[in-house]
Amino acid sequence: MLSAQSLLPEVNLFLGTSGDHGQLAPAANVPFGMVQVCPDSHPRQHAGYDYAVPTISGISVNRLSGVGGQGCGGNLSLMPDTAGVDVRIVKSTEKAQPGYYHAKLSNGVNIELTATRTTAVERFTWQPGLQPVLLFAPASAFERVFHSDYQTLSSNEIGGTIAAANTCGNGRYTLYYYLHTDVPFHLEPAGNRQKLTFTEDSPVEVRIAVSPLSIEDARRCFLETSENDFQTIRQQAAEAWESILSRVEIKGGDKDERTLFYTSLFRTCQSPLQVTTGKNGEYPGTDGKLHRAEGFDYYSSWSLWDTYRTKFPLLTLIVPERMSDMMQSLAVLYTTGKRDWSTDAECVPTVRTEHAIALLLDSRLKGIEIPNLAEAYAGMKHEVANLPLKSPDQCMEASTDLWALSRVADLLDKPADAALYRRKGDSLFCTVWDREFRYVDSTYTRMRQNGLYQGTRWQYRWAAPQFLPQMIERVGKDSLEAQLTTFFAQNLYNQGNEPDIHVPYLFNRLGSPGKTQQTIFQLLTQPMTHIYGGNAEYASPYIGKAFKNAPEAYCPEMDEDDGAMSAWYVFSAMGLYPLIVGEPSYELVSPLFDETVLHLPAGKRFVIRTVGRETKEQPVLEIRLNNRKLSDYRISHHDIAKGGVLEFIYCGGNE
Repeated sequence: MLSAQSLLPEVNLFLGTSGDHGQLAPAANVPFGMVQVCPDSHPRQHAGYDYAVPTISGISVNRLSGVGGQGCGGNLSLMPDTAGVDVRIVKSTEKAQPGYYHAKLSNGVNIELTATRTTAVERFTWQPGLQPVLLFAPASAFERVFHSDYQTLSSNEIGGTIAAANTCGNGRYTLYYYLHTDVPFHLEPAGNRQKLTFTEDSPVEVRIAVSPLSIEDARRCFLETSENDFQTIRQQAAEAWESILSRVEIKGGDKDERTLFYTSLFRTCQSPLQVTTGKNGEYPGTDGKLHRAEGFDYYSSWSLWDTYRTKFPLLTLIVPERMSDMMQSLAVLYTTGKRDWSTDAECVPTVRTEHAIALLLDSRLKGIEIPNLAEAYAGMKHEVANLPLKSPDQCMEASTDLWALSRVADLLDKPADAALYRRKGDSLFCTVWDREFRYVDSTYTRMRQNGLYQGTRWQYRWAAPQFLPQMIERVGKDSLEAQLTTFFAQNLYNQGNEPDIHVPYLFNRLGSPGKTQQTIFQLLTQPMTHIYGGNAEYASPYIGKAFKNAPEAYCPEMDEDDGAMSAWYVFSAMGLYPLIVGEPSYELVSPLFDETVLHLPAGKRFVIRTVGRETKEQPVLEIRLNNRKLSDYRISHHDIAKGGVLEFIYCGGNE
């Protein structure tokens, strides 16, 4: 049973679920599970559900969190209604917490949803006198469908396949499913859906298990938990989330700050998806062939352009026991087939995999074992040899990949390659930065100027922080800091997209940590002027908080991006930030909470504590690690992993 001090009530699953303010959904799931089950609104938003739209099209079993585009997933939808028209959620009855969703519908049907890693568990209760009917849509999807089929296996079983496009229509994934009802049904066509009519009185429980392998394997997944009733599965899901959330303990902060923190931590741990389901560890590779995971569980579903910067560095701290499997799975792509976006042979909904090299490097340098890293090296070399270099942002990102590959070559004892890629990365960065970003002019404020992707020249100017010494060499440290100060003073920073979300922490490296503290405090807690959305300037600037405990949680058009923005919030609130992915260290900033405790493996604890702070704006006097004064605002990952106490001492405070 959960303790009286459960952290689940701190999570607001409706945060970021309204309109284009995060693109999230209050789905029932377990950490890193293949199933996220909840209603889909009609019309829907990117993740299916929209808090502001009570009318629903049905209840589907999967989706990705806040990834933009038209989303993907939305499969195997069930509608508890005879016609499926104008069925609405009674909003006053709606509630959700990690692993569970409940609502009453306008047609008198009560719905309860929970999940295992592979199975959606859906319980429907009809009011007395109503005919228990479910409309099943075997071809439902948020993107186009390539193939769907179903077969009636018995009077309470259906099996089939669904193949659909991934996010933004790129590539495809294929899922096999097994649907089981606890009472018999009569099946008949109803347009593009199948009508399941039940002769017995309600309630009816439906379980839909999914597998990347076969209908038979989906049925096996169902059987693994078939003896557990709804409440047991709901409890197990809650306990799985409690185990994750309790790895970070915070003291202080107001209710909204605590809710934002734990909801963000929850969102960070929704993916990638652990998809190994077969008895022998089989998984379908991106080459379309069946493989066997030897000594690890295979994970899929990536959105790395967004998440490599923040989410996976956070998972390295929070769930290090999973990171080796995740990184081995990522390395496998270099042998089975890897594209920047989805391939045509994915086993679950996914998005994109750019900058995997930097993430693999970062994980390895932080102590994560990646036994197949050397096997992936040839694929990495092929990738960097074919990086797109048509626009300035592509060149900046390519310089990051070259820099990362040079350090991977060092790890693999390939000094000639290391020197080659180091030179190439440095040359590419310096050439493009000198041409496109060194001399600031009036064009720098324009979104997409000169072909830039979702950013301005001001924002991409800082996009490769590992080359900060080269920037300083060209402009001068004082001038660069002055320009960075102008960048924030003129509201040119964009919290709503990833290219510049690390930039507040550059002040630390430029010798002005107080400016990092001031900027982060404002971004976490204060209304600010935001000029830019995800793809363009706002018609009128948005003035408000970037993060709110509300359905309209984020700035307009600000995707949560599969945990990227959530991890940014968690890191910044804790007082840590991974400025350079591929360096095993974190920038330090005054934390939001009075005390944060990271519960680490082997019973170790790392405590982040404020001493003598009277207001959260109060400047930091010094920082001590295990009572030793630090010389700068940076800490090694390995110092954190050993456990200890990090103290922020404040000016004018009393120890």
